[in-house]
Amino acid sequence: MAWSILFVAGLLEVAWAIGLKYTEGFTKLVPSVLTLAAMAGSVMLGLALKSLPIGTAYAVWTGIGAVGTAALGIILFGEPATALRLVSIGLIVGGIVGLKLVT
Repeated sequence: MAWSILFVAGLLEVAWAIGLKYTEGFTKLVPSVLTLAAMAGSVMLGLALKSLPIGTAYAVWTGIGAVGTAALGIILFGEPATALRLVSIGLIVGGIVGLKLVT
């Protein structure tokens, strides 16, 4: 259950990071409210820490956030998908998988 909570918290991390772009400096009400809600929800990380080591949980949480935000930046905002960028994202995914396997 802790891994599921951690995964959802990671997705909320992605949601608020992407949401920041849509708030336009917190001048748009609906995107701002949704972004703030995602920020608050992403701290569900604390629930996962009841049974997961902090180093692993935090690394996985931020890894999900980094990979998800980078991928959505490419998809939604036309950011470059260079080979080096994709390899770097793959390395982060590899690290997340490795941490999951050893915990």
